[in-house]
Amino acid sequence: MTPAAGLGSVRLWLVVVGAAVGSYVLRVSFITLFGRVDEVPPRVKTTLSLVPPAVLAALVVPELVLADGALALTLGNDRLIAGAVAAVVAWRTEDMLPTVVVGMAVLYALALVP
Repeated sequence: MTPAAGLGSVRLWLVVVGAAVGSYVLRVSFITLFGRVDEVPPRVKTTLSLVPPAVLAALVVPELVLADGALALTLGNDRLIAGAVAAVVAWRTEDMLPTVVVGMAVLYALALVP
């Protein structure tokens, strides 16, 4: 093994440890901050309540609307159709299990159609 190869793995571990420490410090700072405050301000509560849906949308939407790196907003996009059906099921039932089951069933059914 060359010295340069060993240096690369050390850098990788430094990045991993740095990210872990940074994540830990960020989480502890919120716990410490909210532990000292008697009540979280309503504006902060509202903002924090919007974080999970925003993160979920950021993870899911690109998988639904992109095909091979290009925007695919057509009826030929099976993922988009299955996602739309799953969104309707989620809206009507407000339950995660039927949403996932129906969305996956529609996706597999569309994959079988030539």
